[in-house]
Amino acid sequence: MQPDATPILNLRNFKLEEFKCKCCGSVIMDKEFLLKLDRARTISRVPFHINSGYRCSKHNEEIGSKPTSSHIRGHAADILCNSDRERYRVLASCIACGIKRIGVYRTFLHVDDDPVKTQKVIWYGE
Repeated sequence: MQPDATPILNLRNFKLEEFKCKCCGSVIMDKEFLLKLDRARTISRVPFHINSGYRCSKHNEEIGSKPTSSHIRGHAADILCNSDRERYRVLASCIACGIKRIGVYRTFLHVDDDPVKTQKVIWYGE
């Protein structure tokens, strides 16, 4: 069962507000996922600009995302990537920190560690 709110964490590289739903402002993120992402950011030495973190069901539906999106469960983030070199560094650091589900898109990477989905996958999206 998903908690009502993300517990207070001592994240080195992020503020919880970066992960809030653009619709309702809720931040319901998985603690272990955030800790992995925080370590990955330290390793990569590039900023992680979060395009999308937590999404409430309403917002997820409004943007046309799948009803099984890991964003709804607080296990996903979309990270803006401005260059191939930056994309590589973000991707490599996320894999090194145990994030095993990555979507590669033209302007961002989707990263998640959703335990109910197939692990060790990378896909390309439009």
